[in-house]
Amino acid sequence: MAMQLYDNWERSLRPFTPIHQDWVGLYCCGPTVYDYAHIGNLRTYLFEDVLRRALELNGYNVRHVVNITDVGHLVSDGDDGEDKMEKGSRRTGQTAWEIAEKYTVAFKEDVQRLNILEPKIWCKATDHIVEQIDFISVIEEKGYTYRTSDGIYFDTSKQDDYGYLARLNREGLEAGKRVEIGEKKNPTDFALWKFSPEGSTRQMEWDSPWGRGFPGWHIECSAMSAKYLEPWFDIHCGGEDHIAIHHSNEIAQNQACHGTRLANFWMHGYFLQIDAGKMSKSSGDFLRLQTLIDDNIDPLAYRWLCLSAHYRSQLNFSWESLKASQTGLNRLRETYFNLPSGGSINQDYADRFKAEIDQDLNLPKAIAVMWEMLKSNVNDADKKTTLDYFDLMLGLNLKVWEPKKTEIPAHILELVEQRKIARQNKVWAESDRLRDAIKAAGFEVEDTPAGMVVKAVS
Repeated sequence: MAMQLYDNWERSLRPFTPIHQDWVGLYCCGPTVYDYAHIGNLRTYLFEDVLRRALELNGYNVRHVVNITDVGHLVSDGDDGEDKMEKGSRRTGQTAWEIAEKYTVAFKEDVQRLNILEPKIWCKATDHIVEQIDFISVIEEKGYTYRTSDGIYFDTSKQDDYGYLARLNREGLEAGKRVEIGEKKNPTDFALWKFSPEGSTRQMEWDSPWGRGFPGWHIECSAMSAKYLEPWFDIHCGGEDHIAIHHSNEIAQNQACHGTRLANFWMHGYFLQIDAGKMSKSSGDFLRLQTLIDDNIDPLAYRWLCLSAHYRSQLNFSWESLKASQTGLNRLRETYFNLPSGGSINQDYADRFKAEIDQDLNLPKAIAVMWEMLKSNVNDADKKTTLDYFDLMLGLNLKVWEPKKTEIPAHILELVEQRKIARQNKVWAESDRLRDAIKAAGFEVEDTPAGMVVKAVS
């Protein structure tokens, strides 16, 4: 059966069929690099990583594109306020170009720490100004724009289905229209190109047919996705907060320029909740991945936590749940490490696991299949090889993990040897007494398929 993916355009599950025979186009809205990414942002990129892995598990060659927004994203979705890059520059005392580079490097480091597969193409907004100007020019030629004192705007009233992705109530918005919309004709109109303020020079500005200035936020994704994936491609992803404005505006631009809604599937990851609210960079109060690392949390424990919830459900974050995930991940690693090699994939469990993945990336149910397999009477070597297959999706790097090496004192090793003999002779009371003696000395012994394993009590 074909993969079933939830498409927010249709608001339903749909069978996935690629547009092209030899590749699948996947565009994911990337970070605005005016500050560090927080763990809520990173949950979205983890969902997109799972999606890419699922597509590749199904044999598709995925052309994965992620943009870097380093200009044009204003602090307000209403096309007013300061550019986030200029604001970040003022906050840090560095140039906008310097902070863009700094936070791009930091974001890519977080991607690596979480074992997120790097996209095939990274593309910066500032490297594609010409493409954005060309895109706006076509939209202008087709009659969808108008000029105000501060920029070139898209006239959303020219499209009857504007906002369909978000099911916007345009009549309600018009009824509630306030004077704050300024020179905009409609509340939903948005900037394609903003003029640099008179009498001042921005750090990031370019000449254009309309005057010196900079692109609006939304145009970069339309221009770059069309360049790298064509104007009609398979899947566009982002966070749920992109639905109402950013992605609705991308679709409007593409319909005006190319006559397509950009992507065949629109998929969105849901928020990470903390203290009953969405984590946000704008508030200045957010958790970075480095914050978790500083608290001795393995980044892959955060990955494991995110895998435990479906991408279309909001995930409540707590330190307790994170530390429980770290404990669970370490147990899985130890189980894998202690299983013997040389087996084959158990096809029954592999098929059941993949069936859950193909049902809109249902990782929680797929993980339940994994635990069932580990508790079953499947050959231990086959269990390890089947776990290797599962880890193509999970991305936990089970193959490369090794337990910390602890120097075991000679007298403890002697107790372990005595216990081994007691177990061979089926003297269970003596075996239990020796186990307790080992534990009292600060160590523990586990009976595994590969033999006894001794380690320090954590």
